[in-house]
Amino acid sequence: MSTLTVYVLARADDAGLLALTPPPPGVRFVVGDGIEAFSDAPAADVVFACGVGRKLLEPLWERCTSVRWVHSRFAGLDGFLFPALVESAVPLTNGRGSFSRSLGEFVVAGLLYFAKDFTRMRRSQAAGSWDVFDVEELHGRTLGIVGYGDIGRAIAERARPFGMRIVGLRRRPEREAAADGLVDEVWPLSRLRELMATADDIAVALPLTPDTHHLIGEAEIRALSPRAVFANVGRGAVVDEPSLVRALEEKRIKGAVLDVFETEPLPKESPLWRLDNVLLSAHTADHTSTWLADASGHFLANLDRFRRGEPLLNLVDKRAGY
Repeated sequence: MSTLTVYVLARADDAGLLALTPPPPGVRFVVGDGIEAFSDAPAADVVFACGVGRKLLEPLWERCTSVRWVHSRFAGLDGFLFPALVESAVPLTNGRGSFSRSLGEFVVAGLLYFAKDFTRMRRSQAAGSWDVFDVEELHGRTLGIVGYGDIGRAIAERARPFGMRIVGLRRRPEREAAADGLVDEVWPLSRLRELMATADDIAVALPLTPDTHHLIGEAEIRALSPRAVFANVGRGAVVDEPSLVRALEEKRIKGAVLDVFETEPLPKESPLWRLDNVLLSAHTADHTSTWLADASGHFLANLDRFRRGEPLLNLVDKRAGY
C-alpha cells in the first residue's frame, strides 16, 4: 500500500498535533502554517485544516490537484469556505460533535446561573448579608433550541434530566430528531417567532450562513418572555446584537448567556461587558483541557474510514455551509 500524504495546516505549537504522533502506519503528515512548508512535499491526498484554515488553504488550493478529502477541525465553516473549494468535487468534513458536550454544559450552567441567581448570592456573601429570597427551578420550564443539530442535541441531553420541556427547531424537522427521546416536539424554522414567544428559555446553536445571518432580529427578541434567558453558542451574527443589547438594557428579558458575538474579540466599548444580566464567555465554552486533542481524534477516526473506503462521517453540504 502506498504512503498517504496528509497536509496538516497548523502552527508547530498547536496542541492538537500531539494526537497525531506517531502517525498511523502508511501515513505521512506534513505540517506547516505557510505555503513554503509544502513547496517540496509530495502531493497531498488529504488536507487536515487546523488553526490556520482558509488563509492558507485558499492560496495552497491550486497545488492540491490530487486531494481527495478535506477535513476542517472545527465545526463552524463560515470563515473557512471559499469558492474554489465549494465548486470542487472534493468532499469536505468537519469537527461536528468534537465540542458539543462542553457547549451543552455551558448552556445548562447559564440557565442555572440565572434560575438560582448566583449573582445575588455572591453579592450578599461579599456584603455579609443574610439575604433570604426565592429561587427558581429549571423543572417545568420550556427550553427552545434553535438549531437542533449535534450541539442542540447535546444541550437537550443535559437539560432533559432537570425536567425541562424541550422544543427543537430545525430546517428539516422530519429528520430523526423527534425520535431521539430528548425533545418533546420538533418544529420547522418557519415557527421561530412562535417558539421565541412560547418558550421560557432559548438556546441558539445555529451555524452562520447567508440564510441564518440576523435570523433572530428585533421582532424575534421582542417576542421573548420577560422571564426568558437567551443563550447563544452557535455564531454571534445569527443574532442582531444591538437588538439583544437593548432588550437586556431595558430588562425586557431576564438575562443572556453568550459564548459568541458579532465581533470577536468583543470590543471594549460593548455594553455587554457591563450588564449585570449577562453571563459571557470569550468564545471559550468548549475550550476544555483536551479540546484540540479530541478534535484531532475525530479526524483520525475519519482517516481510518477513508483508508478503508468506508463512508466519511460529518460530510458537509458545501453550498449550504454546514
